[in-house]
Amino acid sequence: MQIRERIVGDVAILDLTGRLILDDGFEPLRESLNRLIGAGRKKILLNMDGVTYLDSAGVGLIACKYVTLCRHNGHLKLCNLHARSYDVLHITKLLTVFEAFRSEEVALNSFKHP
Repeated sequence: MQIRERIVGDVAILDLTGRLILDDGFEPLRESLNRLIGAGRKKILLNMDGVTYLDSAGVGLIACKYVTLCRHNGHLKLCNLHARSYDVLHITKLLTVFEAFRSEEVALNSFKHP
């Protein structure tokens, strides 16, 4: 997994590319999220446009960090989900928990009105 970090206003955006699975993308994403949360970032957007595969470990990691941010009055949101990732999150009912947006622009605007 490759992760590119950008800051837009007060939102940290992680552009994810590759497979978000236990053996590949799990650890780099966990480390990036822990670093951002540790630095006091309260608004994080995961741009999933480049995610080609998402397994239960990846879903669990996103859910865990979502809870961590909520406990710190923060927000973790998703954008640009591909069909496979959308299906995984829909089947697990996590789309009722996570805020997911079709575009980065709409997701960024949502942080202005949490």
